[in-house]
Amino acid sequence: MSGESRIEGLCIKASPLGESGRLITVLTDDQGIIRLAAPGARRPKSSLAAATPLTYLSFQIFGNRSLKSVRQIKIIKSYNGLGKNIECLAAAQAITELTFLLVGNNDKQQSYLSCVLIHLDRIYQYKNECEEDFKMLSMSIQSLIHLLALGGINIPVNFCCKTGEPIIPPLGDWNWQCYYLPNEGFSTIEDKESILKLNASEIALLQRLLFPELPIKSNGELLGPKKVWVKILSIIESWISAQLEKELSSLKMLRDFYL
Repeated sequence: MSGESRIEGLCIKASPLGESGRLITVLTDDQGIIRLAAPGARRPKSSLAAATPLTYLSFQIFGNRSLKSVRQIKIIKSYNGLGKNIECLAAAQAITELTFLLVGNNDKQQSYLSCVLIHLDRIYQYKNECEEDFKMLSMSIQSLIHLLALGGINIPVNFCCKTGEPIIPPLGDWNWQCYYLPNEGFSTIEDKESILKLNASEIALLQRLLFPELPIKSNGELLGPKKVWVKILSIIESWISAQLEKELSSLKMLRDFYL
C-alpha cells in the first residue's frame, strides 16, 4: 500500500478517536514524537488493542497524510505493570510528562528513546525491600537528570554559575556551602536569589547522578539519607519549572509519598 512503512516506538499516550479507534502518541528515535491513528483499537479482540501507554511496539503504518494509520502492531515490551504501586507509577509518569516537554514533533533526539527505555526497565524491575526503602525516589531523580541532559537543559552542577569555575566539593568540610538558584544553577558565592543551600556531600551526590549508575555504597546501600534525596527532588522540580515553565504533577505525587 502507498506510503507503507514499519517503525518502532514507545506509546506514551492514547486517547479515543472516533467511535472505536485510538489516537496514539509515540516516542521514536528518528522522528521524535509522532501521532498515529489506530482504527478499531477499542473494539473487543481488536488486533490493535495493544496500542496502550507504556508499551514498546513495532508498527506497520500506511497513508500519505500527516496523520498516518496503523495496520499491524507487535508488542516488543509492555511496561503496564508499572502501576503496581504509586511510587513506580509516579516515576514512570514523570518520564512521560518530561518527554512531552523536551521532545517535539519530528524532532530527532538521538539516544533519548533508549535512555527512556533503560530507566523504565529499572523502574519495572524494582522491588520494594522494606517500608523505609526510597530507592525508587533516587531512580526517578536520576532518570530526570539524564533526560534533562539529553534534552539540552541539564542542571549545571559542575560549574559555578557566577564565576564559571569548577565546583569541587571539599568532602569533610562541613562549613563549605553551595547555593542553588533555579534560573541559573549553583553558585559557590552566596546569593540573595538562592532558595537552597547545599553542603559538600549533597553537591557531590548530585554530581554523581550524571553517571550511568546510581551511587551505591560498598555494602550495597544507597548513598545519602532520604531527606537529602527529597531535597534533590525539590531542586529538580524547581529547575524544570524555571526552565520549561511547567510543573510535573507526577513529581508532586512522588514527593508527597516520601515526605
